[in-house]
Parts: sequence; C-alpha cells; structure tokens
Amino acid sequence: MKYLVQISRIFVGILFIISGFIKLNDPLGFSYKLEEYFGVGVLNLPFLEPYALIISILVVVFEVVLGVFLLIGYKPKFTVYSLLAMIVFFTFLTFYSAYFDKVKDCGCFGDALKLTPWESFTKDVVLLVFVLILLAGIRYIKPVFNRPVVLTATALVSFLASLSFAYYVLMNLPAIDFRAYKIGANIPEGMRIPENAPKPVQEFTWVFMVNGEEKEFVTDGSYPDVDGEYVDVETKIIDPGYEPPIADFSIETETEDLTEYFLNKDKLIMMVVYNLATAEPDGVAKLKSFSDKALKAGYTVIGLSASGAAEKEQFKATHKLNFDFYLCDEKALKTVVRSSPGVVKLEKGTVIDKAHWKNMEQIKL
Repeated sequence: MKYLVQISRIFVGILFIISGFIKLNDPLGFSYKLEEYFGVGVLNLPFLEPYALIISILVVVFEVVLGVFLLIGYKPKFTVYSLLAMIVFFTFLTFYSAYFDKVKDCGCFGDALKLTPWESFTKDVVLLVFVLILLAGIRYIKPVFNRPVVLTATALVSFLASLSFAYYVLMNLPAIDFRAYKIGANIPEGMRIPENAPKPVQEFTWVFMVNGEEKEFVTDGSYPDVDGEYVDVETKIIDPGYEPPIADFSIETETEDLTEYFLNKDKLIMMVVYNLATAEPDGVAKLKSFSDKALKAGYTVIGLSASGAAEKEQFKATHKLNFDFYLCDEKALKTVVRSSPGVVKLEKGTVIDKAHWKNMEQIKL
C-alpha cells in the first residue's frame, strides 16, 4: 500500500500541476469554457457567468497549488480531501456534459490537448481511483522537508507564483500559445480541408406512420422507401470526420465575404474588438494613434467585431477612427487574441505578431 500511495501521489500531483498550469497560462480561455458550462441548457447557472474569470483563476491556481502540496507533503488531509472534492465535482461535470452532449470540449487541458467529454470523463474516473488510493493511505504521505518552515515557505511560494503568473498573462497574452492563430500560423491553411480528408458520417433516424403505427427507419442520409406518412427525422453524428483547426473565422460585411481578399494582403493589421459595447476603454483610446501609424507604414487596417452594423458605424464616428469594422464570430475572435481590443499583424494570411491592447505599441510596423 505504501508504494501504491507514493506512485499515486506522484501521478496525481504532476497531472494536477500540468493541467492547472496549461489553464493558468490562459485563464481567459478557461473562463470562456466555464461560461459555456454555466449557460442555460448545461448547468443553467447564468448568474455565475459574470464571475467566470474570477472563478477560472481561483480554480486553476487551486489546482496547481494542490498538486504542489501533494508532492511536497504539505497538510496531507487538507490536500487529499480538497483533491477528492475537486475531482468528484469535475467527474460529475464531465459526465453530465458527455451524457447530455452539452459541451463538445471539456477544456481540461486548454487548447494544448483537446479531449471529448467522454474522454475527459474517463480521465476523471481514473484520477478519482488514484485519489481514493491517496485517501485510503493518507498516513503514508509524509513531508519531503524536515523543517516545517521550509515546507510552509515552498507552499506559499507556489501560491504566490501561480497568482503572479495568472496576473502576467491577463495583462499581456498567454505565454505559450496553443491555438490555431499563434504566431507563425497561416489562417487560410488552417481553414483548408484536404481532398482526401475523412468525411463526416451521420446516421438518420426517420419516423413514419405506417398502418396507424409509428415506425423508425435508420439510413445514412438517403430518404427511405417507405409506404407511409413522414413524421420526423433525427440526425446523429457518428464520426465528425476531418475538422480543420480553423472553422469559424471570416471577414464579412452584411452582404459580402471578404475573408480571402483581406488574407491575401501583404501587410494587414486586424484590430480585434469582440463586442464594441464591452471593450476596454483604455484600449479603445489607443486604436486611433496605432492605426494612424500602421496606415502611414503602408498597412491595410481593418477592425473585426461581432457587433451590429449600426454599432460599428457609431463606434467609428465616436472615436474618429480611420478604418472600417467587419463582421466576425465573437467566439472566433476570442480565440484569435485574448484581448479586446487586441492587435494582430499578418502577411499573406500568416500571423506575424499579435499584442494585448496594453502592449500594442510593441508591434513593429
């Protein structure tokens, strides 16, 4: 039992630190995932959505710290019972999400590793087994340092370091970018579907009234040859096939898709503002001066937002901006850059640089 506990201790501790650090690297991304869980139709807790970022930071800091606590043997009872509470909660959450098909990606490892809800649930069940082993053998979890002051200092440093790192990435951008829009990525290439890519596989369940009785007929999409009255049809995705890394990015007007046109530009600056009504005022105040410099340097400058056409025109006039805003999905924009406003520099569709609004002056023009 003693050795099994030590193996579990190392496995759980390291996994919690890795999982927590990946989310700590991008707390905004994890907060967007929490908003999905809190939304109507999943947990139905919309009143928690405004606090998603705070909850995100607290959860991931706690996750990292618990992993460190476990490895150094700091307060074993508090640590193990906290781990148990956390893993039970996440096991319930991933099961609910998987069973009811509510959230497609659990967000357990951020954008670094995509897990389906069922994969995530399986992972949580395995972790739960290891945590239960720790609970049964809690007496075998001993501190790695003999001096209590060193143990406490290590625990405190891990907590402060986690908070500091969260603050840093929020005031800048994720230190490590795992997304499809990272520097060096080509957006058109990320949107392309290879000719030999696996196709989606769907199952259609048709319901017909036959001789006064409802009967089901399953096909791969073709309309069934049934002598009866059509009632309903349900579609189930068996295999999604190949899904490109970028699926929802576009640059549009109300009547025209200009994605290809702008992504072919040699020198393009995209000013990303998810929602014009909620953009950071200090960041908005910087847009005019930066866009003036970019235009003078020969760049094409455009704005991207999910807000309506009237809002875009009003925003442009109010802030005396010399570039137009185009339509793009808000979720896509939140993936492009974790800042609103944020700046992305491209050449022929390739991301050359990007910046948080606090650091937009660092973009070389």
